[in-house]
Amino acid sequence: MGVAVKVSVVLPAKNEAEGLRRTLPALKQALPEAQIIVVDDGSTDETGTVARGLGATVLGSPYSMGNGAAIKRGARAASGDVLVFMDADGQHDPGHIALLLERIEAGYDMAVGARDGAGQANVGRGLANGLYNRLASWMTGHQVLDLTSGFRAVRAERFREFLHLLPNGFSYPTTSTMAFFRSAYPVAYVPIRVGKRVGTSSHIRPLRDGLRFLLIIFKIATLYSPLKLFIPASAAFFTLGLGYYAYTYSTMGRFTNMSTLLFSAAVIIFLIGLVSEQITGLTFLASRNEPGQRG
Repeated sequence: MGVAVKVSVVLPAKNEAEGLRRTLPALKQALPEAQIIVVDDGSTDETGTVARGLGATVLGSPYSMGNGAAIKRGARAASGDVLVFMDADGQHDPGHIALLLERIEAGYDMAVGARDGAGQANVGRGLANGLYNRLASWMTGHQVLDLTSGFRAVRAERFREFLHLLPNGFSYPTTSTMAFFRSAYPVAYVPIRVGKRVGTSSHIRPLRDGLRFLLIIFKIATLYSPLKLFIPASAAFFTLGLGYYAYTYSTMGRFTNMSTLLFSAAVIIFLIGLVSEQITGLTFLASRNEPGQRG
């Protein structure tokens, strides 16, 4: 990066004392001039103490607010022109940050570290992420290699435009990526390998978070282009209504209430899609008109 560009690294951390003992020294070696912010998300171990001892700026929270909330707090406090987000559990190699910064220097507003299949937590997560990537690629018209990767570099001014859109939970990567695509901010993907996490197991539980991941799919669609979700649904109801009407007309010679219900549902879903499209457009217009906001 150029000499005038300052980098801030934000690490959300919840009970990641062991991971920080490995990550922070390597991070300081890779980026000795960078501002390092550890957001202690209500940890019950020595996360805050370890981070301070290793020279990081620590933002503490009296209770857990979520990964996305930690990202937002770190982004507000960061002073760098470019923000780098990475996990504190040792999975992300600080040496790969240079690859992300090269993409930023080349003119991209966001550079994402894209994991390979070996970098997924388990087979189930890998399949789910593959589904998210395909859906996001269809919605945006661009190839999305890793929609949920938390290892990314962004231009601070651009990222702060969307702080109010980011959830407090785990899906901040999804929301921020789709927001950048929607606003025509260029996004690059850099293939990386990730290591095994240090310390406790992942905070994500498949059974507990199954519904949340399903909702992410709908959020992807409604955040970027609602009509791409509502038009197929409307067309499906219209086709069902038409088919059922053909059946009842040929067998009973009449138009039934069920056909009326299906046709009505098709119209209603289409109109809801139009309204959602307008709301989405206004939401992003408001974001672009307030570039200095910090969420």
